[in-house]
Formats: sequence, structure tokens, C-alpha cells
Amino acid sequence: MVQGPNRTSRRGAWGVVIVVLLVGVHLVRGGTEEWPAGGPPQPLAAAAPDHAVAVAPVNVPDPLPASRPARVRMPAVRIDAPVTAVGLDAEGWIDTPPAYETNLAGWFTGAVTPGEKGTAVVVGHVDTPDGRAVFYDVGALAKGHRVEVVRQDGRTAVFSVYGIEVVPKEGFPAERIYRATPYPELRVLTCGGGFSRQRGYDGNVVVSARLVEVR
Repeated sequence: MVQGPNRTSRRGAWGVVIVVLLVGVHLVRGGTEEWPAGGPPQPLAAAAPDHAVAVAPVNVPDPLPASRPARVRMPAVRIDAPVTAVGLDAEGWIDTPPAYETNLAGWFTGAVTPGEKGTAVVVGHVDTPDGRAVFYDVGALAKGHRVEVVRQDGRTAVFSVYGIEVVPKEGFPAERIYRATPYPELRVLTCGGGFSRQRGYDGNVVVSARLVEVR
């Protein structure tokens, strides 16, 4: 069993990398045995982030102080859900929202809060044994779409998507996806890729976005 980082290190860059490696495994356990209506949308190849080109942001708002997220919205795909805090379970796996809560996202407490300097992480189920779940339509996002995170301090951190891709569970590129950044970024993660009854989903849909506005 791979253990998560200890309490003192998990907010660091490597702490985030180590723990998020577990998310793909854990979320797959909640996958339904059959894809309803042909399965959830999958990202287009053209939507993947261009790693060959520098993506340094322009006119990024100043980072916000820490404040827990209360709600996440993705207007382009009609997602509007409350957010709960998720950490590590007793076995060292990252927790996810309860499967019976089909419209609930989770903010990983081992990373920064959305809007802070660094990379915040929000996870959610794509489906449950009963059908669609909160992040079923995440794969239909495209570059330029907005992800809005309402924080408990009353501010809304608005992120612009600059990449969305399916990455395999095996050889998950955690260091690239969850690297620490000097400006506020967000990763949204759910299950995706191929599906089989024996193995569940074989990958994760990963949305990469950065802060562009504070309301």
C-alpha cells in the first residue's frame, strides 16, 4: 500500500504529487459498471495543453489569501455544485465525496485553496452505480471556458481553462500536472478514458486552469 505524505509535508509540491497519484485509483472504485448513454464526454485532442509552448500568464490577479471553497461552477457545461473538504482516509488514500452525493465536489485539503499561489485540486465522481455524477460533463470543457470557485470569504476566484486531457492511471504524469507554480492555478480531476467491467476507468480527465479574475 502506498502511503500519502505526512502532515507536515503534504502542502509542498512533492506532497501534492504523491497524494494525487492515488486519486485515479480511488475514483475508479466509484465508477458505474456501464456507461449511460454511451459514456461521459471525452476531451478533444486539440484541447490538450501545449507543453512545447511557454504558458506564462499575462495580467494575472494577485494571489488571494487562504479561504476554503464553498461552491464550484462551470457555466459552459452547466456544473454548479457545493464543495466539501476531502483529505486522506485511514489507509492513506485520498478521499472523495460520498458516492450517494451525486452533485458534490471535493477540495483536497493537502493543497492550497483555490486562488492562493500554487496549484489547488478539486475532484469529483464522473458517475456512480446509479448514473451520472457531478463531473460527468467535465470532459466537454474546452480551452477558454471558465471555472468559478466561490470561496467562504465571499470572493469568487475565476479560472480560465488552458488545457484538458485524458491521462492514463499507469504512469500518471503527476509531476507535470501538479507541479507548484508561482501563480494561482487549478486542477479539476475526474475519471475518464476507456472503461471495462474488470478494471473500471483506465484514466483521468484532467482540467488545467489558471486564475484570471477575482470577483
